[in-house]
Amino acid sequence: MKTYKQQVEEAVDFLKCHIKRPPAIGIMTGTGLGESIEALEVKKSFEYKEIPNIPVSTVQSHHGRLISGTLEGLDVIAMQGRFHLYEGYSPLEVTFPVRVMQQLGVQVLILTNAAGGLNLEFSAGDIMVIEDHINLSGENPLVGANDDEWGDRFPDMTDVYDKNLAEIAYQAGRSCGAELKKGVYAGLKGPSLETSAETRFLRQIGADAVGFSTVQEAIAAVHAKMKLLGLSIITNINDPDNPTADTVEAIIEVAQQAASKLSGIIQGIAKELASK
Repeated sequence: MKTYKQQVEEAVDFLKCHIKRPPAIGIMTGTGLGESIEALEVKKSFEYKEIPNIPVSTVQSHHGRLISGTLEGLDVIAMQGRFHLYEGYSPLEVTFPVRVMQQLGVQVLILTNAAGGLNLEFSAGDIMVIEDHINLSGENPLVGANDDEWGDRFPDMTDVYDKNLAEIAYQAGRSCGAELKKGVYAGLKGPSLETSAETRFLRQIGADAVGFSTVQEAIAAVHAKMKLLGLSIITNINDPDNPTADTVEAIIEVAQQAASKLSGIIQGIAKELASK
């Protein structure tokens, strides 16, 4: 039986046959955000089922496609669709794309997601730069034997999200006419949405947005010593004193409406990185 590392290496070997230069930037798109990379000049595209050992994305609006191309002259690899703990995947399976990107040479990783707003100063359609996160999933992709070639046994998590990338994102947002928010992202396991009591608890512990992804990938990215930027589309506002029923369809619709704006911001970030 193949080890996890062997499975990653097999996927990497397949991709290296088609992707000749190490990508400078990796992008993982969230729910309803597959079109947030529309500015990417596509060179190669692979369905996940074509790539050895990669899981299958089962969630609505997650295309299940890996794209290689260029953005503002930089080589980029993008995942249209991610994997979630609530789909039944393990933390190692959820972070499989991060390990593939690590082995391909990615140094900068941009994680995007659709999130519920907990900060009542936010509005649906806002974009939040993740300054920090709270892992409430009960899971961690680093549990088990550590591979010292991939990263340290006990990676420091006091500075997960790169401040320089965050500042570039704020500037890119202003150039696109969007004033980005900032805040703390709480990562839950899902798939059930939060109760009013849970929403109050999340706000009390300092969370500004909540979702079911991103945290596992962020931990793996820190372990891999990548520079990390997290961007959340606020799809709805969770007010425990005035609760409203939310549907996945409505959440996806808001995310899709914001995808073009997010695409412009990501393009602006790439432009700034390319100039350095």
